Amino acid sequence: MKRVYEPIAYGLDPIKDCFWTTTVQKQSWPTLDRDLSCDVVIIGAGYTGISAAYHLAQDGLDVCLIDAQYPAFGASGRNGGFCCLGGTMADDRILDHRYGKDGRRAYHACEAAAVDLVQSLIGDLHLNVDRHSKGETIMAHRPKDAKSLSQPDLSCQENYGVSSVYHDQDELRQLGLHAGFHGARTLPIGFGLNPQKYAYGLLSAAQSLGVRVFANSPAQAIDGSTVSANGHQLKAQKIIIATNGYSSEDLVPWMRSRFMPVQSSVLVTRPMSQEELDAQGWTSDQMAYDTRNMLHYFRLMPDRRFLFGMRGGIFATPKAEAKIKREIRSNFEMLFPKWSQVETEHYWSGLVCLTRSYLPYVGPIPNKNSIFTGFGYHGNGVAMATYSGLILADLVQGKTPRVPYPAALKTIPKRFPLGRFRRQLLRPAYAMMQMLDR
Repeated sequence: MKRVYEPIAYGLDPIKDCFWTTTVQKQSWPTLDRDLSCDVVIIGAGYTGISAAYHLAQDGLDVCLIDAQYPAFGASGRNGGFCCLGGTMADDRILDHRYGKDGRRAYHACEAAAVDLVQSLIGDLHLNVDRHSKGETIMAHRPKDAKSLSQPDLSCQENYGVSSVYHDQDELRQLGLHAGFHGARTLPIGFGLNPQKYAYGLLSAAQSLGVRVFANSPAQAIDGSTVSANGHQLKAQKIIIATNGYSSEDLVPWMRSRFMPVQSSVLVTRPMSQEELDAQGWTSDQMAYDTRNMLHYFRLMPDRRFLFGMRGGIFATPKAEAKIKREIRSNFEMLFPKWSQVETEHYWSGLVCLTRSYLPYVGPIPNKNSIFTGFGYHGNGVAMATYSGLILADLVQGKTPRVPYPAALKTIPKRFPLGRFRRQLLRPAYAMMQMLDR
């Protein structure tokens, strides 16, 4: 299995101190130990794969779901828990240029529909996911960003049919969102959740419908519609590859270089007292992120722990991991100086996935009639990956998707240059973004 990062990125070390793991019951799944046949084999048990499995099983299909490690091992079990709009890094100008205004609106409609889908699943399945926050808030880290955010946001109404709200510094204090930011804007779509509780809740629902789940069963080869894993054969009519940033370069040659794994890191503090929260002026449970290109994302959780995440990191080595751990703590203290003495009990990292098109791809793999894939959620996969799984469940059955499936999701991303060394492209990109953030 050829992958982009060093082996440590695909092992257990980066998540040995993941907070989410402490909030769910430890589970075990069998390893594939015999030949099997089914209607659909899904490779990768994250949100995309679990959602596809659940919706296929609802339609009465026999599904086998396999993972190289275990369900929700990748980004689905270690993200910041932001169920929000996103999935793309393409702004409206890019979308208009490629797809026209109608195509742009169609993509944004599916963003909102993706959030609605997660909300419906949580409600219909009665999942306890520690939900909180009413939408998400973007925080201006410079006065000029506050000035920009204060301008009327006409695109929000056009794209999503709702209005966003600007907050000046005085209002931020009143809202309990004061940490030296110069202004903010709230878009009332989305909410925070516990990503593992959501993933395992949806997985449990899929298993109750008959989905067979196998852990520690990495896919080794695909021959037609047969998947080899652990030396055994999984024969199916259709295959879904749902490995996103943890994909390999050689399982299906078409996937090679069409995805860019990017590291993201998260820390979580110990629970804080009301006095400590008041000292910093951050008492709201609103999920938020800042206006930096090298963005920070953060939220106060129901148990009064504070979650803080950031992008960065090009290498997955013990030395590089130690450096990122120091940097994220330094950034946390810079933004929230009153908490400089608050202990960080949990730290972990993982891979999100970018594409050259700045958009997810959800659809068939060309010239492979039996293989489909969904990947490239650009760090906002809770909602969009779930949505992609639903689309894939319909596509493998030859059905028109029951939810909007815009042209933007059908665009095949071009390959990144430099092949397996493409993460070197992140060096100048990160340097430029850091310079622009000053």
